[in-house]
Amino acid sequence: MTDLDTTCINTLRFLSVDMVEKAKSGHPGLPLGAAPMAYVLWDRFLRHNPADPRWPNRDRFVLSAGHGSALLYSLLHVTGYDLPMSELQQFRQWGSRTPGHPEHGRTPGVEATTGPLGQGFCMGVGMAIAERHLASIYNRADFSLVDHFTYGLVSDGDLMEGIASEAASLAGTLGLGKLIYLYDDNHVSLEGPTQWAFTEDVAVRFKAYNWQVLRVTDGNDLAAIDSAIREAQAETARPSLIAVRTHIGYGSPVQDTREAHGEPLGPANTRATKEKLGWPLEPPFLIPDDARSHFREAIDRGASWQKKWESLRESFRAQDPQRVRAFEDQLSGVHPVGWDTDLPTFQSTEGPMATRDASQKVINAISPRLVALLGGAADLSPSTKTLIPGSTDESATDGSGRNFHFGVREHAMVAVINGMALYGGTLPYGATFLNFSDYARGALRLAALQQTHIILVFTHDSIGLGEDGPTHQPVEQLLGLRSIPGFTVIRPADANETTVAWRLAVERSGPTALVFTRQKLPILDPSAYPIARGAPRGGYVLSEATSGTPEVVLIATGSEVSLALEAQRKLKDSNVRARVVSLPSWEVFDEQPVEYRESVLPSGIAKVSVEAGVTLGWSRYVGSDGASIGVDRFGASAPGPVVMRELGLTVDHVVESVARVMKARARSA
Repeated sequence: MTDLDTTCINTLRFLSVDMVEKAKSGHPGLPLGAAPMAYVLWDRFLRHNPADPRWPNRDRFVLSAGHGSALLYSLLHVTGYDLPMSELQQFRQWGSRTPGHPEHGRTPGVEATTGPLGQGFCMGVGMAIAERHLASIYNRADFSLVDHFTYGLVSDGDLMEGIASEAASLAGTLGLGKLIYLYDDNHVSLEGPTQWAFTEDVAVRFKAYNWQVLRVTDGNDLAAIDSAIREAQAETARPSLIAVRTHIGYGSPVQDTREAHGEPLGPANTRATKEKLGWPLEPPFLIPDDARSHFREAIDRGASWQKKWESLRESFRAQDPQRVRAFEDQLSGVHPVGWDTDLPTFQSTEGPMATRDASQKVINAISPRLVALLGGAADLSPSTKTLIPGSTDESATDGSGRNFHFGVREHAMVAVINGMALYGGTLPYGATFLNFSDYARGALRLAALQQTHIILVFTHDSIGLGEDGPTHQPVEQLLGLRSIPGFTVIRPADANETTVAWRLAVERSGPTALVFTRQKLPILDPSAYPIARGAPRGGYVLSEATSGTPEVVLIATGSEVSLALEAQRKLKDSNVRARVVSLPSWEVFDEQPVEYRESVLPSGIAKVSVEAGVTLGWSRYVGSDGASIGVDRFGASAPGPVVMRELGLTVDHVVESVARVMKARARSA
């Protein structure tokens, strides 16, 4: 280690410490211990361009141990990203670009939102999958448009999380040889020594996952770290985990203790740490001139790498302009002209049809033109109907496949497709039963926080699935998904609304859940109902009262829309004028102008909602004097129609509820 190396490493350490001290909040322990490995990676290996953080062929770096964000911000600042010192000095403050945990889209150079442990590990796996997939499609012998590594820094806590185990197993199965993780093996977590809860042999576990495992016994040995990274790069058939033995809070009086993890060192310990490591006590946020000059060499290196890549791209363009244009469009998220040309319209004579089956027909129709679309299920593709016809399976020997087999790993599946979406060039989807969306909740939340453009296909959407019983019958999941800010949920009423739902999912930004039935539903006649015009707005008048102003509005989603239509007909026989509103998406409907929403759900008219899920939340549409028919209990094992009947999802119950609401309104008038 040279004197300059030592200065650079301590620059990273103490920028991080000073950030935490000024904020009086944060995690100094990881930066103090992990700075040497981060320095070696960023200074000697990481191919990136600080002047263009979105350069397509850059190496990806994911700080899965997001609590160590001060280290990442230090690296970004000193290497020349648009992250000025003033932002480091506003660490963890309102409106700053240096939040407590890294946030994608807020800070230049941050590839993923991390902090919930294990999530970054999985998103890195997704990025490595996307890199290999696009390389398999677009690279040619002399023209490698996509050719780089995905790196990550992971912690003991990351490796304790089950989601990381799921993703590690998948990465080993797929043989992701360009995925390299540095493991900050410091033996301490927030509560204390990791041995209290984590005594396994991590190396043996990862070898069983088909990873190459390398060890560096001294986290300050730069030569050993360098050698390990080179060995990892040379392994092309397996991902690599480099276990680097570090010391949390290195050099501080609280080294190797839990106190170093998640709280400032404090003035006395900060002073002692700087003295021990030979760092000036003043000023804070010091970057010595020789360190600054060395770090900023990354700017020229990055510009040179990008210029060479752009020259390669233009040479490729001269030979095959159509392929290069397709690559650029796909990477930027531009859908091919006419991708929706073959979207199906279903006739009522084709029914009844489960919306999961209609979804399969939509996938069949759009996948030949929409080549960015790819995905799979958590071992449920025969049930979720999500295979892309004519495509191969993604595997260790075929990186071009569009059908993914994620295994029974719902949480990792969603986190991995988050990583694929963050990488760019793919429109990934993941599928499972709606009830099992709970397994993926953490990754779904991060999808919304990052606004990743992913599609979730959730089938078996209600008690209507029948015999599998309450363990598989979702009741609270719809509300749970709708409660996530920035998340779109669409539950179509029939095959034609399913077509609209897919179009919305493809064209909207951010994550969208498509919620489909197992049971067959009537297909609404597209010539008789304004589905194509109304469904894209999230809610619309499906069927108007036949004469005069409606006295009641029946609002329904999914399989209950046909039930509402039957109730409308029965109410007509009793001289009650009912309007039926299909409301496939609360989120899309709520985006519409207030005038439109009022025209669909006018004030002053009685309203009754019908949905096979919990009724909580429906008051926003039915008001305080309306009624909501739903399922505020767990389901039961029996044929679907029987369960629906026994739990009150019937025409008679709707009619009775309308009568009660109208009677109550008449009394209060």
